[in-house]
Amino acid sequence: MIKKRLLTVTGSRIDTLSHMLNHYNDLVDEIFIVVYEWENFSTYDKISEIILDYPKAKIIKKAKKEKYNWEYVTELYNEIKNMFPNDWWIIADDDEFHIYSKDLNKIISDCEYNGWDIVRGGFIDRIGIDGMFPVINQEHDIFHQFPLAGFFRYPMSGACPNKICIVKGYIELTPGQHYAKIDGQTTWRWQGWNHPLIAPVDKYNVQVHHFKWDSTCGQRIRDVANINKEYSYSEEYRKMYRELAKCRFQIDILNEQYMFEDIGDDYGGYSQWKNLLNKIISI
Repeated sequence: MIKKRLLTVTGSRIDTLSHMLNHYNDLVDEIFIVVYEWENFSTYDKISEIILDYPKAKIIKKAKKEKYNWEYVTELYNEIKNMFPNDWWIIADDDEFHIYSKDLNKIISDCEYNGWDIVRGGFIDRIGIDGMFPVINQEHDIFHQFPLAGFFRYPMSGACPNKICIVKGYIELTPGQHYAKIDGQTTWRWQGWNHPLIAPVDKYNVQVHHFKWDSTCGQRIRDVANINKEYSYSEEYRKMYRELAKCRFQIDILNEQYMFEDIGDDYGGYSQWKNLLNKIISI
């Protein structure tokens, strides 16, 4: 049996963590958590308490750096993966919930048989009723709390929607976990989505349901923008904040460009996924 490990780096916001652990708990064998701290800020104790309910989960590392250094976060993903370079890793931030095109075990066994070491995916943005940013309730299913699925972050700010989702440990991820670097070349520059180590995306792909958009996101986005550092992608966050402020933090769910559907907790029920995936591939 091939061992599957989930790896996540968390710390700055943990409202989604218990929901995330619950989502992946039956899909993987182990859950590795890196706690990211900075000066005068730590959620280590709270995270330690949360994972008591999840025996598969363990804190593998406590890391400290300046706040919101997303490039350092990627370094942490690469460092921990390399502990088991030939094993399979599920890569997900704590607000990223995967829905797979096939059974996860089937995807990995097919990858093993065919020599594929990477499975790609892309973001689906989740939002609350009427395009609102809900307060997360720890007692209720998070998919139900964010019933609307769409694609608004890229049109608003140009943030990359591509994600590396399932990968062998030796594969180096690029900042944001958007692409892989192989032999010194990023996959999007070298053969793109058709790289021979990437599973054919039409059959093997991952919907990354993104639960970033809760009631706290306005302040969080502004905080990252105010860092004014390239490693925080501050300019992209600043652009996103301006766009959200224009609509008073209520997304226009009738905007056809955003491809919204009300799917509730029908996890795989987003009917426009094929069209959205084709759009993401072209970006």
